[in-house]
Amino acid sequence: MSKTNVILQGDCLDTMRSIETNSIDLIYLDPPFFTEKTHKLKNRERTVEFSFDDVWGSNKAYADFLFERITIMKTLLKETGSIFVHCDKNGEHIVRAILDNVFGVDNFQSEIIWTYKRWSNTKKGLLPSHQNIYFYSKGPSFTFNPEYTDYSESTNVDQILQKRTRDINNKVVYKREADGSIQHSDEKRGVPLGDVWDIPYLNPKAKERVGYPTQKPLLLLERIINIASNEDDIVLDPFCGSGTTCVAAQFLRRKFIGIDCSDDAVQLAKSRLTSPIKTESNLLKKGRSAYLSADQNALSLLVGLDFNPIHRNKGIDAILTELYEGTPVLIRVQREHESLTTAAELLIAAKKSKKAKKAILIRHHRDNLLEDEINFDGLDIIDSPALSIAKSFD
Repeated sequence: MSKTNVILQGDCLDTMRSIETNSIDLIYLDPPFFTEKTHKLKNRERTVEFSFDDVWGSNKAYADFLFERITIMKTLLKETGSIFVHCDKNGEHIVRAILDNVFGVDNFQSEIIWTYKRWSNTKKGLLPSHQNIYFYSKGPSFTFNPEYTDYSESTNVDQILQKRTRDINNKVVYKREADGSIQHSDEKRGVPLGDVWDIPYLNPKAKERVGYPTQKPLLLLERIINIASNEDDIVLDPFCGSGTTCVAAQFLRRKFIGIDCSDDAVQLAKSRLTSPIKTESNLLKKGRSAYLSADQNALSLLVGLDFNPIHRNKGIDAILTELYEGTPVLIRVQREHESLTTAAELLIAAKKSKKAKKAILIRHHRDNLLEDEINFDGLDIIDSPALSIAKSFD
C-alpha cells in the first residue's frame, strides 16, 4: 500500500513510479496551462515569491510532457477511479486529445465549465470568465455520488409533483392511472448537478488565499472530491502547488498524496495542512440575487443614460459610464422620507471616498433645503421629473 497523507517533492513523472498501481481512487491535476509565461506571485506578507515556468516553445513539447505523465496516472487508478484535468483555452485542445487517447473516448464523462465573475481588463475581445475541467473514468464502474441543486424559478409545480411519461407520439406527458387520476412522482431531491459550476474565484482578500499564482478555491476541489470519491479513499494531485487538493481531501476525510517539483510549493502545502483555512462563500449561500440591492425606483429615473447600477453602497445609486475630467460621475436619488441634507451628506462622503470631481443629486421633495454649512462643491442638484412637473403648476 502506498504511503498516504504526504506531500512529495519531485517531478511527478518519477515520483508516481513509487506509487502502487491500481491504488488511487481519484486524481485531480491542475498542470501548467500552456500559457508560454513565467507565473509569479507573492504571499500576503510580501515575504515569499512563488513562481513557475509555463514556457514550452511548441505544442509537441507540451503534449509530450502531459502524455507521459497521464499515461502513468491511468495505471495508478483503480478500476472504479476517475481523473479530473484542469485546463483553459490555451491547452484544452491538447489535453482533450491526450485524454481521449489514454483513457478512450468511451470513458469521457463530462467537460465541466467552472465559471466565475472576473474584474474587467483592457484586452480587446470577450472577458475570459471560465476554465475547463475534463472528467474521465478509468472504466464504466466508476465511483459517483450525485448532488442536487434547486429547481429553476420557472419550473411548474406539477413537474415536481407528478410523474411523466411519453405518449405514442413520443411526447412527454403527465402519467395517469387507469381511471384518469394523476400519478404522484417519486421522492424528488432537486435537479441533478450540471456541468456548469458557478463557484466564485478566490477573492484577493480571502483568508484562504496564500499567494500561489494558480491557487484554486477549496469549494471547487471539495465538489470534485465529494462527487467522485468516498471517505478513506485516496486522492492524488501530481501538480499540487499550494496544496488545495490535499487540504480539501483532509477536510472531507479522504487520504491524499500531493506531488510538486517546487520546494517552496511543498513547504507551503505542508504548512496549510497543519493550519487549514477555508473561506466560506456568502455568494453561494445567499445567491447572487441577494446582492442586487440597487434601488429600482431610483434607477428608473436614469433610463436613457448609460450607467452602471451600484449595489451595497448607501451613498451612490449609479455611476455614469462617461467620465468627467478623468473621474467617475456619481449619482444619488433622494429617498421619499429622506431630507435633502441627508442625501447630500451621503453623496458627498461617497464623492470624497471615490475621489470623484462631479456628483449629481436628484431631488424628490420641494420643501427640503440644504443646510448652509454643507460644502457641496462639485455637487449638482437637479429636480426629478415628478418634481419638475409639480413646479410647473406654481
